[in-house]
Amino acid sequence: MPTQTQGGFLISQLSQVQNRIFEKLLKKYGIDDFNGPQGRILFVLWQNDDLAISALGQKTSLSKSTLTSMLERMEQQGHIKRNFDSQDRRQIRITLTEKSKSLHQKYQAVSLEMNRIFYQGFSCEAIDAFEKTLAKILDNLKQYERGQ
Repeated sequence: MPTQTQGGFLISQLSQVQNRIFEKLLKKYGIDDFNGPQGRILFVLWQNDDLAISALGQKTSLSKSTLTSMLERMEQQGHIKRNFDSQDRRQIRITLTEKSKSLHQKYQAVSLEMNRIFYQGFSCEAIDAFEKTLAKILDNLKQYERGQ
């Protein structure tokens, strides 16, 4: 392995630029009552509504403290509801409100435009290879994190 690489630096830059563009696209599509990180939570819930907080944390890779404060804000904004699990009252489950369900199509349009910008000039094969590489890097980081 080379001693000098820029992968981490480039991923960090990519994340910062992507977040700025994503925020602009949210505004362009009239979604101005939640931000990108909150959108990540909604994205997961649009796929699997009614999740335990622990499962939501795993799927979003957000820490429990970050997730808790974001969920409080999102509940105040009317995007989610927190309910006790009927089987285990120690568990809190997160569900979408009609307000957040109504934003799903607009958010999908934002995601499609973001993907178009992201992968401009890439072949399908290059996209597949890139995403497999990113998944491997993410897996490496998660394994390291668990080992600490």
